Amino acid sequence: MKKNNKVLLIGWDAADWKIIGPLLAKGQMPALQKLINRGVYGNMSTMNPPYSPMLWSTVATGKTPDKHGVLGFIELMPDLKGVRPVTMASRKTRALWNIFHHEGYKSNLVGWWPSYPPEPINGVVISDKFQKANKDIRKRSHVPEDAVHPKSFLNEIRDLKMFPDEITEELILPFVPKAHKIDLDKSKHLIGLSKILSENVSVHSAATYTMANTEWDFMAVYYDLIDHFCHAFMKFYPPKLKAVPKDLFEIYNEAIIGAYRFQDMMLERMISLAGEDTTIIVMSDHGYESGNKRILKMPKYQAAPALEHRQFGIFVAAGPNIKRNEKVFGLGLIDVAPTILHMYGLPIGKDMDGKVAMDIFKEPTEPTYIESWDKVEGDFGEGQDKTDAVGLSDQDAMEQLIELGYIERPDETMEKAVHKTKCDLKHNLARVFLGKKDYAQSKAILLELITEKEPVDVIPFYMDLLTISLAEKDFENAEIYLNKLRTLDKQFEINTYFSEARILLNKGKVDQALKLLTEAKNRKPNGEVWFQIGKIYLQLNKFKEAKDAFEQALEFEIDNAKYHQALAVVLVRLKNYEEAAEHALTSIELVKYFPEAHYILGEALEKMGDLENAKMAYGMAKMLKPKTHHRAEFAIQNIEEALETSPEFKDKAEFKYRDNQIVVVSGLPRSGTSLMMQMLSNGGLEALTDNERKADNSNPKGYFEYQPVMSLHKDNSWLDKAQNKAVKVVAPLLKYLKPSYRYKVVFMVRDLGEVIQSQQKMVGKNPEVLPVRLLESYQKQLDNVEVWKDKEPEVEMVYINYTDLIQDPNASIDKLQSFLGIELDKQRMQEAIDTSLYRNKVV
Repeated sequence: MKKNNKVLLIGWDAADWKIIGPLLAKGQMPALQKLINRGVYGNMSTMNPPYSPMLWSTVATGKTPDKHGVLGFIELMPDLKGVRPVTMASRKTRALWNIFHHEGYKSNLVGWWPSYPPEPINGVVISDKFQKANKDIRKRSHVPEDAVHPKSFLNEIRDLKMFPDEITEELILPFVPKAHKIDLDKSKHLIGLSKILSENVSVHSAATYTMANTEWDFMAVYYDLIDHFCHAFMKFYPPKLKAVPKDLFEIYNEAIIGAYRFQDMMLERMISLAGEDTTIIVMSDHGYESGNKRILKMPKYQAAPALEHRQFGIFVAAGPNIKRNEKVFGLGLIDVAPTILHMYGLPIGKDMDGKVAMDIFKEPTEPTYIESWDKVEGDFGEGQDKTDAVGLSDQDAMEQLIELGYIERPDETMEKAVHKTKCDLKHNLARVFLGKKDYAQSKAILLELITEKEPVDVIPFYMDLLTISLAEKDFENAEIYLNKLRTLDKQFEINTYFSEARILLNKGKVDQALKLLTEAKNRKPNGEVWFQIGKIYLQLNKFKEAKDAFEQALEFEIDNAKYHQALAVVLVRLKNYEEAAEHALTSIELVKYFPEAHYILGEALEKMGDLENAKMAYGMAKMLKPKTHHRAEFAIQNIEEALETSPEFKDKAEFKYRDNQIVVVSGLPRSGTSLMMQMLSNGGLEALTDNERKADNSNPKGYFEYQPVMSLHKDNSWLDKAQNKAVKVVAPLLKYLKPSYRYKVVFMVRDLGEVIQSQQKMVGKNPEVLPVRLLESYQKQLDNVEVWKDKEPEVEMVYINYTDLIQDPNASIDKLQSFLGIELDKQRMQEAIDTSLYRNKVV
């Protein structure tokens, strides 16, 4: 078997480009810079919820947590009578090292979280139990005999473990140069720092020894140094937050930078040991907030510190077949395992959620696939569950999780601790499904949790139910959950103004929603509140205001994909297509699997006349979101037809008739829509009408209305009945047409003065008095229709002027027939026109 591929995977928990960037610019992370110069780099997108054991298990398996089974920081013991820090027992699928074992490769694993108890693979496993220090740094926690595989290897590395009491003043000063100013009776920061340093030095010592003294094909090493430093010292990172005391800021403001530089020094040694023939990957599972979103007073609920985890971590790779000094885009944690398997020429499991990152290779080869590695028979070096593993007595690891805020201190009563852990794990699973937008499964778990008889904190469950209801546009339940949250005894302040604003918008209370968000923005400006304000302006077609709001949002978070996508949408509406394409591309660079970003890129490129690339962008949107692909599918069809007839851009109103499409007659009230319906009916196109509204003096030949149209904004499921027929839909309801059908819209236009005079006369008011506000409202409706028509690829529209139709019916009917693409009985259509009914003509 050919074994010339070697891969070293290095995990830096919580490493973030926002901090790394300035350090690289100053030359303070030279080892990482070397890798970037001879390799690729980019963002690494995390998952929800961003809990490290879950995320690193996703890295190792290529699967989301609902599949791999690691759902939190602690787990139930196999006998279900106790709880313990998460172990390998929770993982229910095979990891990279299991697959390599089966395929005859040697793997080394050091410090991976979780990796205890170590699996008996072909290679060395130094589990996450090896480096753990005692909470009381005066006591030394010696390595358990079962912390390393093979057990004999423990004798070689036992003395490499460093203890907190070995951290001297000289070792502390690079991180805290003013440590002499600390009042040790009041501050425990140096105790925590000593523990973090000693544990990570232990990992590094064991890793470098193992690299140098064993044969290996694959090696994975995990460091939590940066993450733990961030939890302890990020509040002191520059720029100084207002609430942070100046004296503490001056003492600790260099701690984070010290951690990054130390991590880089350790990387330098690993690079030298790995050699030029090894592919080295350095990555993080998420980033860490270093700006205005830093939290000084952490809420008291499960895993609250994860609130400061940012969406993007880092990814750097360098090696024999890796491109040089190139930025790559759209990587996610789920892509790491498939990509590494591909480096060894091994097939990717079809049940893996990720894809091979083909963009990183100089000479890419086509991936191969297998149904599932879990279904392959043979020896995969898998461990057995340990029913005798310690539970709450494993205080060293438990205390660290408690101190970091990832878990609450377990109840003294074991039954309560078990119950709470069960609920936490279920909740984490619900959040995984929520992150995957599998709302049905998430909701089912959350509804079960809120009915638990034993007392648990239900606030997080209701918050997630509120999120799901808003995502599903179930505003009735959203309001119920919002009100429930307000009645609960809060242990922390809940920011519900986004949810309340969405509910207000659904009720049509736009001004109130804007006022609420504006007040929130004035209290504490941030990117998200500007984004929500921009979304309201976009909904109102106030594109200039929306553009300003989205640009403000980007001022706070320049690397937020959804902000760039939203700005791209606005710029398309403002006909600034080149800039729109730039922001759409930036959004895709940040999150590759973002169908809405691909779609708006397609729209921008189509408007620019770049039809081939527009077609590719629409195709990607369709592939990524197959359940709602109709718009992209129609856009592709439009482009294909345009390319068939002419390489130049062609207006979609000239396209041919298609089977099962729907002809919609629309316009403002009293603009001739009833007349057009009668003409089409006479001409041979069946009208969808229920004749509920009878003819009267205002419309003596009938209204040709269909009652369900009135509730189109609530229910559009009946539209299949309108296929190959004509149906009348008033202008404000056009936007609620289901995008899964093709529509030919005949829009009747008439002088607005005539329209309003006709309405005034119809309702018994003086037709000579024109309400100014009504005139403005109608003009706005017409503007909205124009915007809607341009952005919906399934819509083709022709404007028929009512006056022209009356005065020169032949020309209008020819125009209409060409647009619809069907033969009509012109003579009978003309018979429907009664010029005596043309009233309120502007003279």
